[in-house]
Amino acid sequence: MLRCCIFLCSDYLFKLLLIGDSGVGKSCLLLRFADDSYLESYISTIGVDFKIRTVEQDGKTIKLQIWDTAGQERFRTITSSYYRGAHGIIVVYDVTDQESFNNVKQWLNEIDRYASDSVNKLLVGNKCDLTAQKVVATETAQVRSSHFILYYVPHSLFPELWRDVSMNRKLVLCFDGMQTMQAFADEIGIPFMETSAKSATNVEQAFMAMSASIKNRYQNSSNCPSFIDIHLNPSV
Repeated sequence: MLRCCIFLCSDYLFKLLLIGDSGVGKSCLLLRFADDSYLESYISTIGVDFKIRTVEQDGKTIKLQIWDTAGQERFRTITSSYYRGAHGIIVVYDVTDQESFNNVKQWLNEIDRYASDSVNKLLVGNKCDLTAQKVVATETAQVRSSHFILYYVPHSLFPELWRDVSMNRKLVLCFDGMQTMQAFADEIGIPFMETSAKSATNVEQAFMAMSASIKNRYQNSSNCPSFIDIHLNPSV
């Protein structure tokens, strides 16, 4: 009965996944979007969790079933099954944690391995409110060439150089082969934005953008998104 009600009371029902390293803020993003709340304390997700929120877009009622997956390696076997039937996947990294950004390609490989070819993807750099601790800059995520590898240099390390170069909050190094965060996202064909679950920056926009992209994909095709079992069952 509950399943029928959810299906009949909405025009679309989309299954979304949040994936990324442990501690990048996936659960906080979900809590902020679904309940508009934030917890300072960190509790690692065990296995999977999910929430449902109904949104309105372009006159359509859309139910978003959002799955928060554990980032730890020991849960990969469990969480991999939840990729099946996902309409959209949000890959999250922490802008203050270089390793979480370096692991983005590994998570994209997981998507290629377990999800459908048509799944919508979004790359999110979370914790953008922590500007003083930021190590993965929007403008300069990594500078690469065949001869060197350079990373974002914080203002605090070279204040004199900072004053000479720019009044922005980040030092942009211009070399041939510079790869910006946006360029990286463009290279792999994934939309990108920075968020903060704590300050609610771009959280609503990220989920709504994902919902809109999925809706547009189905409106432009003859296929309708399949119904999703809202119980703790990875199958669709």
